[in-house]
Amino acid sequence: MNKELEHSFVELLEKHQNIVHKVCRLYTNNQDAHNDLFQEITIQLWKAYPKFRGDAKFSTWMYRVGLNTAITLYRKSKRSIATQGFESVSFKIKSEDYDDTEEQQLKLLYKAVHQLNDIEKALVFLYLEDKNYSEISETLGITEVNARVKMNRVKKKLKTILNP
Repeated sequence: MNKELEHSFVELLEKHQNIVHKVCRLYTNNQDAHNDLFQEITIQLWKAYPKFRGDAKFSTWMYRVGLNTAITLYRKSKRSIATQGFESVSFKIKSEDYDDTEEQQLKLLYKAVHQLNDIEKALVFLYLEDKNYSEISETLGITEVNARVKMNRVKKKLKTILNP
């Protein structure tokens, strides 16, 4: 690849790397797995970048490649490797005035989301990223109507999980 293409890719990746971190957080339970997935998504983005046509925004394309990579690896790992439970990871900040209400809510949300299938996780992730149904459908390769229907079902499923 030429230097201009490489520079362009690195610049865009640095600008939008939080997308990859969010995908990694959604599909992993520990820092090592997060780092591995981040590296794998970056490799897949790099391999696919020469074919990026610009039909969609770079960030939308990045979501799609990142989610597809994570889903593929997630499905493979479900067949062979057990992951560490989320409950065993603690992110507490030591402070006397620290209110962990939001942290506890996030833990509950991640615990609930980890019970969803891979497509449902992607839907929730994109929804929480304030993507509209048009962007969600484009990223996941489904129709906008299908995205809305699936999201409504996921919302009901999450309510059931969070409020048994």
